[in-house]
Formats: sequence, C-alpha cells, structure tokens
Amino acid sequence: MKVTNMKLSKTMLSIAVLGTMAFFLQPVLAQDCSGQALTRSQTATEDKDLVEVAVASGKFNTLVAAVKAAGLVDALKAKGPLTVFAPTDEAFAKLPKGTVENLLKPENKAKLVAILSYHVVPGKLMASDVTKSTGAMSLQGQRLSFKVAGDSAMVDNASVVMTDVGAKNGVIHVIDQVLLPTDKNVVEVAMGAGTFSTLLAAAKAAGLADTLDTGGPFTVFAPTDDAFAKLPEGTVANLLKPENKSKLADVLKLHVISGRVDSTGAAAAQHAQSLQGGTLDFSAKGGSLMVNGATIVTPDINASNGLIHVIDTVILPN
Repeated sequence: MKVTNMKLSKTMLSIAVLGTMAFFLQPVLAQDCSGQALTRSQTATEDKDLVEVAVASGKFNTLVAAVKAAGLVDALKAKGPLTVFAPTDEAFAKLPKGTVENLLKPENKAKLVAILSYHVVPGKLMASDVTKSTGAMSLQGQRLSFKVAGDSAMVDNASVVMTDVGAKNGVIHVIDQVLLPTDKNVVEVAMGAGTFSTLLAAAKAAGLADTLDTGGPFTVFAPTDDAFAKLPEGTVANLLKPENKSKLADVLKLHVISGRVDSTGAAAAQHAQSLQGGTLDFSAKGGSLMVNGATIVTPDINASNGLIHVIDTVILPN
C-alpha cells in the first residue's frame, strides 16, 4: 500500500469549521462518551447540511467571528463528510487573555486557518470510532490523539462533552477546550525532548539539520541517545568524521519518510520508502509497532513540519 499525503482543501476546511457551530443551532440527539443517550429533548439534524444548521446560530459568537476572519464563509457548501471537534464559547474563553483578539487580526489569518482546520478530520468518525482509535490526521496536517480517560473521551487535552451530532455532510463532537497545533518543527521538538543529542549532532554533521528544520513534511523515526549507545563502540565517532559524511547521511535518511505517516497509517501500509531509498518494513510484535527491527516506543509526536516516532534502535542500511 502506498502512503500518501492529504492536502487541505479550502472548501472542505470551510465546511468543517462552520460545522463546529452546527450542533448548537438546532436541537440534536446526542450521546455521552460511553454511548449513553443524554437526557435532552432534542432531535437529529441529518436533514440539514452543516451550513444550513449553522445559519441560525447566535450561541457561538467566537467561532462565527473566527470563521469570518479566516475567510471561510463563502465555501461552506461542499459534500463532505467531515468530523468536527467543536469547541464552545467557554472553550475559547479559556485561552490566555488576548489570544482570540490577536488571532482575529488580518495578519494572523494563516495561523487562524491552521487552528480551525486542526479541529477537523476527513470522513465521518462516530463516537465509537473515536474511542476505538488512538488518533486521526486532521485537515491541518498534524495528528489528533484520542484516548479514553475514566468516563470521558479525550481529543488531545480536551474532553468530549457531547458526541454524534449529525448533519448531512458530517458529524460533530463537542469539546471543552480549543485544540492548538504545535508550532515547533522537527528539530525544535527533538531539542526540547532532551533525549536526542546524538541524533541532532549527527544531523548537523551530515548537513541535514537545515533540511529537517525548514523542509518537510517528514516522518522521522528518531533513535534516542540510548539507541545510539547500543551501537558497537566507536561506530558513532567514526560516522561523525568529515570523510564519512555521505555514509552518515545515508544512515539518517533511512530514518525519514517524506510526508506525514502516523502509526496507524504505517501499520496499514506495512512498507514505505525512506529518503535514503531503502525500504522501511512495519510489523506488530507484542503489542508494539516495529520498524526494521526497532521498536517504536513513543509514536505520533507532532511537529509543525512532520511527525516523530521514537525508536529504541538505530536502523542501518543493508
């Protein structure tokens, strides 16, 4: 199976964003995260698309203002389906003082669009799909993480407070916090972790640091310092010599895939071509996802220009 990137469609994004308002505009039949019907005298809205449901709003003024400022109002009639994780006005109010006002400025339009699209997943994910999955790629490009904590389903750090709000072109799940994509690139995320000193030094020596800093998107299978320490004595020091720059670059490029490939996509694809040209093979072992003999110990770490999967072993070319 070939792994491909998904590009953001302005029309799809527009529907998704305004879709976050849809739940609040008409009565709906909703469920809590355990699948139990909530005690509300509400009716479903599957006869209306997200735009039609949104027109009668008035309860989500912050979101409406954001949609207008992002220039998304004119493109909200596409077919979908889309899944929208919709923050309430109270959710926007939790942001640091001045954040919303700053985002609504014309010069911050791109950032606002990115935030809004981060709340949207292509396709129709019902509550049962969310609770069975570890996450999904948003239209913004970064991955949303899903988990169940107690009686609540979580999307990143937000609780889902109402689920399965239907519309003709999608479904809405209401959340209690605004989701924010990371603005740190692959190199910055690795630096912040504090466990990739050898990898960062190697990337710099190989002349790849600038590419990982500004290029992408990339999926990086990142060996920790402990993983490099498992190599035979002297291997790293030898690779860092100027005369071995090309060989070092090949080793590092074997750990990188073009595009964003999350753990679910990697497991489904089974194989992917690295930037080095060699093949990365994915398999399951003992509940963990493996790549060329290395265990992915921490999957799906977002970066602004890609994804990082932490691995416990350095992958070497054949």
